[in-house]
Amino acid sequence: MSKLAKPRVLVVDDERVIADTLSIILNQNGFDALPIYTGQDAIDRARKLNPDLLISDVIFKNEVITGIDVAIQVRQLVPGCKILLFSGQAATADLLETARAQGHEFEILAKPVHPQDLLDRLGH
Repeated sequence: MSKLAKPRVLVVDDERVIADTLSIILNQNGFDALPIYTGQDAIDRARKLNPDLLISDVIFKNEVITGIDVAIQVRQLVPGCKILLFSGQAATADLLETARAQGHEFEILAKPVHPQDLLDRLGH
């Protein structure tokens, strides 16, 4: 009987400490998590790695692309990828409404993300 592979997770946040910390916590709890610091890098990595899960901030300070844009593109590249977004910004509601109007539904967590809340949401 073969051991099941760990779920592959891309953790995207332009605040490196957040991406790094969440990745460490996930790696300690049975995931194969990779921190990523830009939206475009997340899309490029998703194309190569076919992740099981994308966890992304919604707002990237120095990018035109948003976490919602990333989520939509990743879902097109990897249709089975689960998406979980998090944000500490009020502007997120408008972005989510626009995405919903285009037929996209995403789960969202408020920042700061408590590690246990994240693990609970992931079923761990």
